[in-house]
Amino acid sequence: MSNPVALVHGFATSSARTWGDNGWLDLLADAGRTTIPIDLLGHGTADTPHDPAAYDQMEALVAAQLPAEPVDGIGFSLGARVLLTLASDAPERFGRLVLTGVGANLLRSEGSDIILRAIEGEGDPANPVVQYFAGLAQQPGVDRAALSACLRSARPVLTPERLARVDLPVLVVIGDKDFAGPGEPLVEALPQAELVTLRNVDHFATPKDFGAIDAALDFLGASL
Repeated sequence: MSNPVALVHGFATSSARTWGDNGWLDLLADAGRTTIPIDLLGHGTADTPHDPAAYDQMEALVAAQLPAEPVDGIGFSLGARVLLTLASDAPERFGRLVLTGVGANLLRSEGSDIILRAIEGEGDPANPVVQYFAGLAQQPGVDRAALSACLRSARPVLTPERLARVDLPVLVVIGDKDFAGPGEPLVEALPQAELVTLRNVDHFATPKDFGAIDAALDFLGASL
């Protein structure tokens, strides 16, 4: 029997928007896979605390929603980072991982100041990154203060030693126009990783890109 598939969205969005609206949930269901869409703390249907310290529990809250048996995981951006963090702590809980919209950014020390400024209504409005995240912060039902608190929290550091513990099949999918790239440094830090680079695709288009969807489904053995 195939593993259930846990799906974790990116920053400032939700499972409904990332995985539902873009067809991932329907395609996985059509392939006979059970899905576990998870909303991160501060997002979607999850609680939205305004204290940055509350987000220290983000990974633990995701882990608590996983079944006892191993799952496959698909994550985008922040969701990919959360899944990778969990797999570095407990690789036995996962069969395969698909990490989209992440790459060398996970190995860099600099923070997300430009995104924080965008969420808080600052930054250069001509910058496409600022435009994108400022637009997400203005969507109905989005709690801007919760997003700000999430960004101000400290995420676990993914050191090379920690990544080396993720000894399971991993697919990294990233666009060649993605500010989070390139993907090679992350793939090289993981014991069993392979890379798919999407041509002429930026960070924001990745979840709806057919190449990303096809690569993920094929990797999980869920292609139709």
